[in-house]
Amino acid sequence: MKVTIDKNSGYCFGVEFAIQMAEDELAQGQQLYCLGDIVHNRMEVERLHQQGLRIIDREQLAELHDTKVLIRAHGEPPETYQLALQNNLELIDASCPVVLKLQNRVKHAFDLSQRQDGQIVIYGQPGHAEVAGLTGQTGNRAIIVMNEADLDQIDFARPVTLFSQTTKSTAGFYKMKALMEARIAAAGGELESFDANDSICRQVSNREPALAKFAVEYDVVLFVSGRKSSNGKALFSVVNAANPRSYFIENETEVEEEWLAGAQTVGICGATSTPLWLMQQVAARVEGVGELA
Repeated sequence: MKVTIDKNSGYCFGVEFAIQMAEDELAQGQQLYCLGDIVHNRMEVERLHQQGLRIIDREQLAELHDTKVLIRAHGEPPETYQLALQNNLELIDASCPVVLKLQNRVKHAFDLSQRQDGQIVIYGQPGHAEVAGLTGQTGNRAIIVMNEADLDQIDFARPVTLFSQTTKSTAGFYKMKALMEARIAAAGGELESFDANDSICRQVSNREPALAKFAVEYDVVLFVSGRKSSNGKALFSVVNAANPRSYFIENETEVEEEWLAGAQTVGICGATSTPLWLMQQVAARVEGVGELA
């Protein structure tokens, strides 16, 4: 059985940068907290916990004083920075540059919409850390949409500016854009007052066609990702559409031997939040099954 790890899978720049910053601080023996999981991958969070990284929530952040807190790649809303000033917290800011640029675009669009009686709409997952940071740029007045039913929140007779969470599916974004254009036409609105911005990270969107190509080259594909990962869900849907013998797993312990029955080739790939070491562990497990067959 031939087992291949997709060379284009694994950490995106933003996640790699955040983990490197955390490891650099931890190597100095410093106490370091992280606001939320540094990455949506349980095994990587556990690995860094063993090095001393402590995950906290917003309530715990409010109780901290005079210490260091890592801001992960997802970014944070303005109130997090205000709280850090009040509590004398040193922020190790690992916000992804792509996310920071999008936050600035959302803030600028919101300021403009205030003068035009417009609405800011974000195609993203409610409660997701990045979405919280984006809506924070609008004083939490942005409308979050994930499906067609969510569009009922929007007044399509008024101007609408649409952005996307950076890790969402490109196909999903353009489907939402088309649905919104149909709603505007039905409401008698003007399409000129609809500004749709494809703000999906190209490191993410470029992986979709590459993963589809990778998936069809193997008898079986194992997609490795944390179950919390929005990007993982989006990318697995691409892999699964290309190869029905694709399986979503968090780690090597979830591999079922019957999945590999009759397979000559197995491809292993993952999300932008999947570490290479984890895909290597899955590969070792599959190779072990192959040797027993």
